[in-house]
Amino acid sequence: MKNDNKAIVYACLAVLSWSTVATAFKIALKNLTYFELLLVASLTSLVIFTILLTVQRKWRLVSRLTRKQWGYFAGMGLLNPVSYYLTLFSAYSFLPAQVAQPINYAWPIVLLILLALFDGQPIPKKKYIGMFVSLAGVVLISLGTGNASGMNIAPVGLLLAALSAVLWASYWLINNKQKNETDSSVVLFMTFLFGSVYLVIGAAFVGVDLNTLPGILSGIYVGGFEMGIPFIFFGLAMRKTSNPALVNQLCYLSPFMSLFFIAVVLGEKIVFTTYIGLILIVVGIIFNQYFVKGNAQTTSNSTSQK
Repeated sequence: MKNDNKAIVYACLAVLSWSTVATAFKIALKNLTYFELLLVASLTSLVIFTILLTVQRKWRLVSRLTRKQWGYFAGMGLLNPVSYYLTLFSAYSFLPAQVAQPINYAWPIVLLILLALFDGQPIPKKKYIGMFVSLAGVVLISLGTGNASGMNIAPVGLLLAALSAVLWASYWLINNKQKNETDSSVVLFMTFLFGSVYLVIGAAFVGVDLNTLPGILSGIYVGGFEMGIPFIFFGLAMRKTSNPALVNQLCYLSPFMSLFFIAVVLGEKIVFTTYIGLILIVVGIIFNQYFVKGNAQTTSNSTSQK
């Protein structure tokens, strides 16, 4: 019981962190380009994961990695954080936070499709119901929010938000196949090590201007409370709990709590289509995860992001 209580606390801290990041993205992008934001955030996360490996005394595991594993992480670092977050931050630069965040949250539906296409896991017929409900929510937010609020919803932003969901689902699919071969802390460190190297090299060609203290601080916040700390807390929660399903279910609070911060901090007027669309997205995911058998991979930790 004591460990379960700790697990709930850790999970709530992770959910609270993820609930603030959509707001943090928009604030950071007022001071930084999406490349500059990712550069600062990725380096921050790398520092966090370096400290984590030191505290856990797991550097010996890094030294034991094979050449093949180093090559694997070199590719994964290009996918996440580089490709995924550049796409996600670009989407936020075009869209209101209340639009970009729910569309990105629909990634488990994309994962079902990728599992069927590339992993030979057919989609059970009943899961098409959940997929349709979630996609209806995405369409409602994409088409209805602009009309209901008068906001300008850029089509390129919608495409980028959808692409970010595809990229995260792809990362999850590839990473899940290797989850039993490498310690999770090592995976986080290695992917952000390579991602940060790519970004530092890219900065020499793109050019960066990090002379704004608010921009640097917001980038550090994103690196800490989107990419770093919540994954540590969520991992602790999953290891300590005797009820992993409950810990996963707490993650469904995140997008709704996020709307609160978007409204209060950013001052966005949350329109009814956003609420209804987000409810549809979450209901579709919950239906597929808990009420339909099949695609077992998607039932483990599929809600632990954003």
